[in-house]
Amino acid sequence: MEKSDMINFSSLEKELQAALEADRKYQRENDAKFRALNQNVASYEDFRDIVLASHLKPLDRKDISGAPRKQPWNPIAFGTKHESSSTEELQPELFEIQPRSASEFIREWRRFAGRSFDKYSLLVSLGGKALQEIFSTEVGFGLLGEFFLILSHCLKSGDEEKVIGVLDGLSRTGRFGLNHSLLSKAEQKACEELFHKLQVTGEEYHVSKDDTSVVCEASLTHVKDDMTDITIKLKGLMGKYDIQK
Repeated sequence: MEKSDMINFSSLEKELQAALEADRKYQRENDAKFRALNQNVASYEDFRDIVLASHLKPLDRKDISGAPRKQPWNPIAFGTKHESSSTEELQPELFEIQPRSASEFIREWRRFAGRSFDKYSLLVSLGGKALQEIFSTEVGFGLLGEFFLILSHCLKSGDEEKVIGVLDGLSRTGRFGLNHSLLSKAEQKACEELFHKLQVTGEEYHVSKDDTSVVCEASLTHVKDDMTDITIKLKGLMGKYDIQK
């Protein structure tokens, strides 16, 4: 049997454990969401805190006995910091990253901690259709708002159609309406600013006099058609994202 035909049980076990942990995390956060709704929390920040703290457990008597504590209080937050620093020198090329599930995506996303433009490039390179499939159940809590912050801050000229594709794909993910309604004010503002930037691109299309001397009429017509198509798609998405026209 060739090496290429051999099953890597270690790799399979790691993938299984990652999938199980992602499922536990989803169930845990989902329960926390319903618990927060039943408690009629006063603000979005209170709701967010309950969900983000869903992995924490009540203190046991031995935890407050006065003995020095070796385990970090928040192992998830602690692990995230170390993970980002330990993998900083092992970043894969963007075109090689093809996550097939939400847990795989989140693992890759964490590797780009503090690197907004790399996160932006990852979203654009994957595209809306892939993101829709990855987050078919729902976009993990807090991720949707972070996507808007990244896209709005890092939007590059020429990427408008790709970004609109990303927005379209995200709007088709599970529980999108609920997750969108739970955005913080800053995240909602970033979403509105992103749509405004995309609108400006579609509405302020023009060609300078110098350009018209070297660009053929057929090319101009093609570009105008592209701009019109972008504008139509954008207007169709504004209702889904509750953006005022």
